Amino acid sequence: MTIRLLLADDHPVVRAGLRAVLAAEPDFAVVGEAATAERAVELAAAGGVEVVLMDLQFGSGMHGSEATAAITSRTGGPRVLVLTTYDTDADILAAVEAGAAGYLLKDAPPEELAAAVRTAAAGQSALAPAVAHRLMDRMRTPAEALTKRELEVLQLVGEGLSNQQISKVLFLSQATVKSHLVHIFAKLGVDSRTAAVAAATARRLIRR
Repeated sequence: MTIRLLLADDHPVVRAGLRAVLAAEPDFAVVGEAATAERAVELAAAGGVEVVLMDLQFGSGMHGSEATAAITSRTGGPRVLVLTTYDTDADILAAVEAGAAGYLLKDAPPEELAAAVRTAAAGQSALAPAVAHRLMDRMRTPAEALTKRELEVLQLVGEGLSNQQISKVLFLSQATVKSHLVHIFAKLGVDSRTAAVAAATARRLIRR
């Protein structure tokens, strides 16, 4: 049986490289490419695709996690395998919660990528070893792990947004944002926004 694939990445060179790697597998067929997350959602909805290889960061517009949620919310839709350069807790949690069947980093060897595609197509989870390790660490120390919402707040703090701006972006009250920051500071053992961002970046919880 041939597994039909859709490549979603905003870099033509990356898509060409992926196509070349995947073409070496006799049971794979790349049937479409998308340079935007929105286009990936359209092509996935059109049918004829078993697995979407989804980047997370596109130049503008919809985020890869949003596209993943839109694709996986449709009954009988294709499986989504995230293929990205980002291995932060914030990115991993967002993708998993969006319904991604797997999460691989772009430096994965070709045989690992091929195995992940087949695993996702079979309806099972395919996580890169480093990603699985990070998720296991979160499960072992749940009291210390930042929640998805706390990671979202901290990511926006790292991008320079004020509490008022964060409240508008996340549709939260400013009091709730402050409460999240109190919990974040306690979990990270810091006492300032700058220190929180520095600690979270060092631990690869958020991007910089």
